[in-house]
Amino acid sequence: MGFSFDELTKKAKDVASMAADRTKDAAEQVKINVAIAGEQREIEKNYRIIGEWFVNEFEGEIPEAVKETVEAVNTSKAKIAELEASRPVKEEPAVEEEPAPVGKKCPICGAESDSKFCPQCGAPMGEE
Repeated sequence: MGFSFDELTKKAKDVASMAADRTKDAAEQVKINVAIAGEQREIEKNYRIIGEWFVNEFEGEIPEAVKETVEAVNTSKAKIAELEASRPVKEEPAVEEEPAPVGKKCPICGAESDSKFCPQCGAPMGEE
């Protein structure tokens, strides 16, 4: 006994339906994972703000439990300042150039453009 065309079509539809459901589920999972990652970044940002506030507020009275961490942060800040100071200064010669003509001037608002219509007010650009 063989398969009929109707049975084959039904099986193909079932497989396609399952694939669509799985794709939808995977997309939903990705959406949830992205939302979770966003919330985790928010938590980290807020913890950083709390930590910065704490260090600034209790600058001379840092508890022993976090003293090493605060010292590590301060050491890193000092290294960053040194690195920024050691950047080579790239001086470019001052070249005064005349601005190139932009194009036609709008008869309505005076904006300049090469387009057929003014990017500011939308009026047709005149011939100049």
